[in-house]
Amino acid sequence: LSILMLANIREVLMIVNSGQIENFKSLLGNGSRYGIKIEYKIQKKPRGLSDAFILGEKFIGKNNVALILGDNFFYGQSLTNKLEKSLTHNSGARIFLKQVNKPENYGVAKIHKNAIKKIVEKPKKFVSDYAITGLYFFDSLVSKYAKTLKPSKRGEIEITDLLNIYKKNKKLNF
Repeated sequence: LSILMLANIREVLMIVNSGQIENFKSLLGNGSRYGIKIEYKIQKKPRGLSDAFILGEKFIGKNNVALILGDNFFYGQSLTNKLEKSLTHNSGARIFLKQVNKPENYGVAKIHKNAIKKIVEKPKKFVSDYAITGLYFFDSLVSKYAKTLKPSKRGEIEITDLLNIYKKNKKLNF
């Protein structure tokens, strides 16, 4: 939540499974004590990260949106400025990357001449050591695109497939 707050985001939709919702509501409430507004939505079964944009379509409306995974830490020089810039970017998608030692454990982005050339989920062969961190910013088209995705072999609609739509449209930045 602190990263979203640094990006000047004050309206949050927290997507959780039914077994966790009461714990989050008890801990965070409606967010008012933190100066934010938190709404909750239950994801009935794991359908992938892109499902968040389908579940949150009404919440998103015509606004730009951020998605952050709850199990990452972000820090760094000028982070607040980079977050604010990412949210106000009017079209396309923006992702945060980090060089890692074991790229086979992550979705990775292959970079060439300051552009993303390829995105691969947990590559078996080396593609890149730039991991996709779990912090994403999207324009208001994200729900529309998410609804076009087909489930992967894992039965999930993959965030990498969503990112590839933006890449194909030359609207993916990092």
